[in-house]
Amino acid sequence: MATVEDDSFQNLKSHSMHPAEKLEWVPLSLTLVEYPHGDSVGKVLALISLTPLAIITGFVTLVLFRRDLHTITFFGGIVINEAVNLLLKHTICEARPMKRDSLYTEYGMPSTHAQTMWFFAAYVTLFICIRLHYSNNSTVSERFWRISIIAGCVILASLVTYSRVYLMYHTITQVVCGTIVGIVLGITWFIFTHLVLTPFFPMIVSWRMSEYLLLRDTTLIPNVLWFEYTNTRTEARARSRKLVSMKSQ
Repeated sequence: MATVEDDSFQNLKSHSMHPAEKLEWVPLSLTLVEYPHGDSVGKVLALISLTPLAIITGFVTLVLFRRDLHTITFFGGIVINEAVNLLLKHTICEARPMKRDSLYTEYGMPSTHAQTMWFFAAYVTLFICIRLHYSNNSTVSERFWRISIIAGCVILASLVTYSRVYLMYHTITQVVCGTIVGIVLGITWFIFTHLVLTPFFPMIVSWRMSEYLLLRDTTLIPNVLWFEYTNTRTEARARSRKLVSMKSQ
C-alpha cells in the first residue's frame, strides 16, 4: 500500500514540477573559467584569461563615449575576427582536450582567446609603429611608453594563450593555430584600415548623420590625450575669465 502511495506521489510531483526544472541548463562560456581547486597559479591564469572580455567591454565604452572612427573600425576588426573564429570552429569541428569533467561543450580549434589576443597585439603594434610614428624626434619618454605598450600587449597575449593550455581548455595545436590566425587577421585588418578606410574618414565625418552621431576623425592628431587635455584647459581658462568679467560688471 505504501508503495502505491509513493508512486502516486512521485507521479503527482512530476506533473506539478515547474517548467524550468525540466529544461536543460547550459553554462555561458563567455565568462565561465574553471581552474583546479587550491591551484594559485591556475586561479591567476583563470583571471588573466578574462582579458578578451575586458578588451571588448573597453571597446564598447570607447565607441559610445569617444565616437572616434578609428576606434570603431578597430572594434569592427575584432568582431570580424570573432566571426572568422566561429566559422573555423564549426568547419574544423575539433573537440577540446576533455581530460577532466568540464561544462565546456564547444569546439576548440582554433582557440578564441588566443586568436583575439594576438589580433589585438598585432594591430596595436602596427598602430604604434606606423600610425604614431610621425617624427624621429620623439622624446625618450615617448619611446619608452611605446615600447612598454607593445611589450605589455605581447606579454598579456602570451599569458592568455598559455592559460588556455594550462587550464586544459585547448591543446597546443589549437592555441598555435589561434595565434597564427589572429596575427594574420590583425595585420590584414590594419593594412586595410590604414590604406583603404582611413582616407575616407574626413569625408565620413562631414556627413550630416556623422555630425548627428558626433563621430570624429583623430587620424592627424599624434597624441589625442594631450590634445584633449590642452584644449580642455584652454577652454576652462577662457570660460573662467569670462565668468569673472561678468561678475565684475
